[in-house]
Amino acid sequence: MWQRGIRMVGLCAALVILAGCGSETVGAGGTVGTGETVETVETATTAEEAAGAAGLRWTLSAPIRIDGVRTADGGRSLVVAAEVPAGPRACVRGLRGEVETVENGTVYVSVTYESPSGDRASGCTRTQRVEATVKLREPLRSPRVMVNSRDVYTPAGATPPALRKCGENGCDPTPPRCTSSSYEQAVNDTDVPQHTSREERGCDDTWLVLDLSTRMGPVCGDADAGCSSSVSQRWFYRAEASGWRPVATNGDAGCAGIHKVLPELPARLCASLPRLDRG
Repeated sequence: MWQRGIRMVGLCAALVILAGCGSETVGAGGTVGTGETVETVETATTAEEAAGAAGLRWTLSAPIRIDGVRTADGGRSLVVAAEVPAGPRACVRGLRGEVETVENGTVYVSVTYESPSGDRASGCTRTQRVEATVKLREPLRSPRVMVNSRDVYTPAGATPPALRKCGENGCDPTPPRCTSSSYEQAVNDTDVPQHTSREERGCDDTWLVLDLSTRMGPVCGDADAGCSSSVSQRWFYRAEASGWRPVATNGDAGCAGIHKVLPELPARLCASLPRLDRG
């Protein structure tokens, strides 16, 4: 165990951990296996030439955030979706995803890349979405996957091939109840960015309505970091054994809009809903 600790300390010391969210999302040019690389929006040669001409320094970095994990290849691979820097020139090269170790029922995965984004002169102030494929020696049987010693995912209570992100209560699914911890589990299971706040609009034993608001900007972090605008969505959830599951989204006032896609939703939970201001 202490050997894994040394490895993880070494990784964390080498990484430039970035924090933030962005409004631009694009796909990667391919996927990576253990120790392999993937092209992003520009070729590595172009990136090196552009950075060299600008006198920028490429630094080993970790993703701004992890967007999700799913299995592939019959469970023999993990596909890690991540948010990384983007800008007018290439901002990422050498994207790598690999298994560090498997201990105590947890698969420890690292996702890294090189980027000049630590220098504001690089112009890497936007973000893009990429995917790194991590090859496993055998189909996933572990109950937990930890990415970069930060985010933990589990297949328990998830809808394959996706893994479910573990919340503040650990990886055990929170019962679908009208409580703060249960709402937090619902948000964790919803495809929304990390910097997202919630407002409960209605809840009973079967249904939950949440308004989710995400701050947006070039680089989100502190309140004065260009994140004054926001994007809002109204999500509707149904109670299942593993917790609240998102089933629909609609921002119309009242029940007319949501009843077109979710006619079984009780009127008492939507009749007084105001039209959602999307920001």
